[in-house]
Order: sequence, then C-alpha cells, then structure tokens
Amino acid sequence: MKKLGILWVLTGFILILQQSVVAVEWNQVVEHFPNGNINWSEAIIEARGIGAPPDHLRGTPEARPMALRAAQVDAYRNLLETIKGVRIDSKSTIKDFVTQSDTITAEIEGIIRGGQVVKREYLSDGTVEVIMQMKLNGGFAHLILPKDIQPAKTLRPVLPPESLEPKLTEPAEPHERPDQTDHVTSEPDLLPEKKEHAEPQHRAIYTGLIVDARGLSVKPSMSPKILDEDGQEIYGSAFVSREYAVQQGMSGYAKDIKAAQENPRVASNPITVKGVKTFGQGRSDIIISNADASKIRSASDDLSFLQQCRVMIVVD
Repeated sequence: MKKLGILWVLTGFILILQQSVVAVEWNQVVEHFPNGNINWSEAIIEARGIGAPPDHLRGTPEARPMALRAAQVDAYRNLLETIKGVRIDSKSTIKDFVTQSDTITAEIEGIIRGGQVVKREYLSDGTVEVIMQMKLNGGFAHLILPKDIQPAKTLRPVLPPESLEPKLTEPAEPHERPDQTDHVTSEPDLLPEKKEHAEPQHRAIYTGLIVDARGLSVKPSMSPKILDEDGQEIYGSAFVSREYAVQQGMSGYAKDIKAAQENPRVASNPITVKGVKTFGQGRSDIIISNADASKIRSASDDLSFLQQCRVMIVVD
C-alpha cells in the first residue's frame, strides 16, 4: 500500500511537470523546423543531432566519445539549416543573406561553432542524441541586423504627420504684431486670474510599446517595422539604438497579452495598440491605426523606450 501511494505521488508530479512544460510552450512563440526550432520569445535557435559510433568500435571505450562527436557535427549541420529560416525583415531571410557572400557564410558558421550543447542522451543502441542552442542576440544579431541601425545619437525622432514635410512661413511684420503691453495694462487682473484657475496638464510617460497583432498571421523577424495607415514608420531600424537592438533584439514576442504586459522588457506602464494588418511579403511589418500612431507620436518628447527596443509584439 505504501509503495502504491508513492507511485501515485510520482505520477502526479510527472503530470504537473508535463503541464508546466506545455504551458511554457503554449505561451511562447516557437517556429518549428524538421530538425530544430526558433524560439522567438527566448531569442534562441535550437537543433537536434544524432550520432552513432563506427561499427568496428561498438562495445569499446572509444565508442561513446565517437558517437558524441558525430551527434555534435549533426547538430551543427541542423543548426545551420534552421538558422537559414530566420527572417531578417519582411523581405529577406538568412538563406537569402548567406547566398550573397561566402564571407558572411563563413562568419555565420563560425558563430554556430560557439553553440552550446544543453542536453545529451546516451541511448541503449550506442547512439547519442544532443540538443544544441545558439542565441539570436549578441554576435549573431550584430552580424545580421541591417547596417542602418545606428547608435542612439544619430536616431531620428518620431514626428507628428504635420512635421513630416517642412513648411516655410513668413515672419510677421513688426507693425502687425498685437500690442501686448497695452493689453496687460488695460486689464491687469486677467492674467493672474487665469494662472490661479489654470489646470495642470499631465502627460502619460510610457515605458514600452505592446502591439496586439493577433489574428493577422504575423511572422516574427529580427527587424520588424510598425507603420501607420499612411505608410509612415512609427517604429523600425531608424528609431532604435544599435546597442540595445544587438543585445536584446528589436522586439520581444509573446502569444498572450498578459504575458506581454508582465514582461520586464516593457516595464510598468506600456502603451498597447492594436495591429490592423500586415505589410510586406514576409508579413513581419505591422500597420496600426492613425489614431494609435498619434498616441505614440504624442509621447515624442520621451521616446527613450523605443530607442531601447522596449517593444513586445503579441501574435497567434
């Protein structure tokens, strides 16, 4: 009876653990490939490798190290194939990128060699299976992100629509200006009374941006853009600091609004806007309404959260 009770406890623990793993998977944006996957929520690329020892070494002390080496080589190869599916932006993938230059291909292969084996399993038939991971951010992002992502001092501000085109105005002639001195003298009580009854204007200080893009079949990318309905860019490579984009990515991805709101990336007071549709063949760029775009532009005096890539995108 005691053994049966212990068995029930262990069974319950395993079920809870499995449910926890499923919940994590459900809440994260993971793109699956034949021998690997891209976890956009964790910014990690993962690949599986399997290796077997040579037949003449089976049963010898050298069999296991040889099988492990073969599994790692297989994982490197699968990691490279998985990486080719990473979208750089709405127009191109890593596969397009590596075909343009042998030098770039060599650099990517060098970065892959720095991948970490996070799991290894020795099977009864002598084969070994390993799981290898590599970060999307850091050195890989520095190599892949568009070169137009510049340091913070060269960034351009988010301007309201009327400021997008410069307007030339003629200065008023001196005799056309109102006589402010006479106005104050003739009605001396007006200005103090207005000051006493003036309402203080409070402007929300946003700490991040959440774009609810569920239902739009958005495809994650390393360099997404947010645009208004007129095609004006609200967020993209021209608005972020390269240091932040390299270290943490231009945006985070989640499958749940609450998870996005609780993500430390957007801090305590993010502004949430709704995606209207996607833009571009890669479906990575998102269009929001002009009204929501205006809300973001209204905070143009304090948009450090955009420069610091404090952006979360919620997808299906």
